[in-house]
Amino acid sequence: MRAMRAETFSGYEGLKLIELPKPAVTNGKVLVRITAAGVTPLDHTILSGKFHGSKPPLVLGNEGAGVVEDGGGTDFPVGSRVMFFGVYGAFEDGTYREWVSVRKEDLCLIPDNVDDVSGAGIPVAYLTAQVVLTLAGFRAGKTVLAPAIGGSIGNAVTQLAHALDAKHAISSTTNHAKAEQAKALGFNEVIDTSSEKLGDGVRRITSGYGADIVVDGVGGEVLSEALGVLALGGSLTTLGYSASRKTTIDVTNLIVPQASIRGLNVFAQPKAAITSAWNVIVSLLKAGAIKPIVAKTFPLTEAADALRYLIEGRPFGRVVLTI
Repeated sequence: MRAMRAETFSGYEGLKLIELPKPAVTNGKVLVRITAAGVTPLDHTILSGKFHGSKPPLVLGNEGAGVVEDGGGTDFPVGSRVMFFGVYGAFEDGTYREWVSVRKEDLCLIPDNVDDVSGAGIPVAYLTAQVVLTLAGFRAGKTVLAPAIGGSIGNAVTQLAHALDAKHAISSTTNHAKAEQAKALGFNEVIDTSSEKLGDGVRRITSGYGADIVVDGVGGEVLSEALGVLALGGSLTTLGYSASRKTTIDVTNLIVPQASIRGLNVFAQPKAAITSAWNVIVSLLKAGAIKPIVAKTFPLTEAADALRYLIEGRPFGRVVLTI
């Protein structure tokens, strides 16, 4: 089978098209013919040699969609369309290939109203978003801020919060054109930080209240600024560092509102939390209350170009490989 494998962790040029044996179906695993694979910032982090625990050679891709060919039993019959996420592409070979042997517990049936390309871009972003909201104590009427609209986490958190009846589902962007694009796509509470500071925007939208829950997938200065908008008893969860791994914080932004900050590693979440998140996500997908946004697709052989487009082009929505 064809696979795009990182032979070295040396950047885009490390990805090579190779032939690998088709995986065998072992006990507890399901053979899935991959039709689409999500491209994520984590793939780039790994390919750049900046992720702990990953070792080359490695087929990238920790989420995907496809069709069950063997081993799914009655839960996932042959021919079922499925999507999945796991340690694939980080600690074992991932979805940038034609077949993957997937742990049964990682699979989720794709709703009939969702195509495979969209399905491939759902697991990482929406599972992470729903798990974070649950851990942060989200309930209807809360105000949520997820900076960086257009990115996978910004889009997923904002969509989920809105669908679950948040009072405010706020995001931000440094790009005026992207702010306009967000509004055209139905994101009505987006702060354009090219003309307004993040904190000023949040206070304007919330009439001075602030945010009960902040989900930061960016890191760096955005995290520092977001801490300053927390409402009384609010919380910030950090789970990404595309801007920077380091920042400086004002501790009074935690002390005065008696707020909290925590980190999240989605790989480390218990199975029960993932199952619960899937249940919410699938229900909302079936109802059309949330919808993944795909910016562009690339064929498998152009995986390096897809990653470059994601990281350097900063598109609005997901980048997906079609296989």
